[in-house]
Amino acid sequence: MGKRKGGGLTGIARFVFDTLKSETTAMPPIPASVSVGTRSEEHSVPVTTTPSVTRTLEGHMKRNEAKLPPTKKRRTNDGSAVTAAQEETWEPQWIDKYDATGLVPYYKNPSEVPEHLQKYFSQRTRYFSLYDSPPGCLLDEEGWYSVTPELVANQIAERCRSGTILDAFCGVGGNAIAFAKTCERVIALDTSPTRLALARHNAQIYGVADRIEFILTDYFSFAKSYLSLPSSSTDDGTLSPDRNASRKVDVIFLSPPWGGPSYLSGDPIASASSKPSTPSSATLKSTPTVQAKSKSPTPTETHPAYSLSSIQPIHGAGLFKLSRQITKNIAYFLPRNTRIEEIGALLDSDESEQVEVEEEWMGNKLKALTCYFGGLVDGQGDMF
Repeated sequence: MGKRKGGGLTGIARFVFDTLKSETTAMPPIPASVSVGTRSEEHSVPVTTTPSVTRTLEGHMKRNEAKLPPTKKRRTNDGSAVTAAQEETWEPQWIDKYDATGLVPYYKNPSEVPEHLQKYFSQRTRYFSLYDSPPGCLLDEEGWYSVTPELVANQIAERCRSGTILDAFCGVGGNAIAFAKTCERVIALDTSPTRLALARHNAQIYGVADRIEFILTDYFSFAKSYLSLPSSSTDDGTLSPDRNASRKVDVIFLSPPWGGPSYLSGDPIASASSKPSTPSSATLKSTPTVQAKSKSPTPTETHPAYSLSSIQPIHGAGLFKLSRQITKNIAYFLPRNTRIEEIGALLDSDESEQVEVEEEWMGNKLKALTCYFGGLVDGQGDMF
């Protein structure tokens, strides 16, 4: 069954600002490239919206539907064609005010790179194949060790083809850029104005910035505000696609902070007391994104098991449950040493739904796991 097309969510950035500006706290200067949202002091505190704000949002989104750019032909995961509107006839242009050159160092030679970033710099064209394209892709320090390699991001984006996708933790834009090539609209969130500016800068280099809406906010505030909108709910608890087509999110991509480069050390206390097992609800699928040159893969170095409790800023299971209130279709990007039994436990035991765990390989090295839920799983397209 083909995927349903969702409407665009242009104007959400202004909604987040209008809805939450009364609670906005002092923030560092925000580059002109960033749409303004807010940060929440505690992610568990609901964000309230008044009836007048809700009416303003609904009217604003209806007005902006007519302003959406023409859509391209898309294909669903099963390869079937999706009826499309007219092809785009305009070319993206470089916008100088979104040029973030000078915001962070742009490294050209290894001698310029701090020692602790040397190993990441050597892989720069794996992160961004257009790294050297003028004026050059930009990454802050966190971006160097957290950005998804481009080939992996492209593989995930191919699986997530849809109308509107929400990148909950966009960082410097690696995944958002890939999603913009396969989805009609991308909503990219981050709490750092610097990283959002870098993400927009990098998206301009790839010519897809016009398809991405960058919003300065934390995902939890955004999700709670989104869920507070009046709507009709389906039996599974998600928003009705019929009454909310103009603001429907088709897919959510979760790539939360893993805890920095030390994530491979795992959780020693929990690891010692756990016995790994693979639940019947999980299907493991290995999909190399780049074929290894050697005849057999190099054995992957073993590390302590990674627990979802190590995900920041809240437990990974709580993050998943919040997201499932918005859509069933979730792609969860996790460390390669994540416990499979914890991934399977994200679904209720009485559910017939399956989770597909895909291994992301670069050459002969396993980089990460992408866990697909809902209609993103092969054979579960009817859930989309």
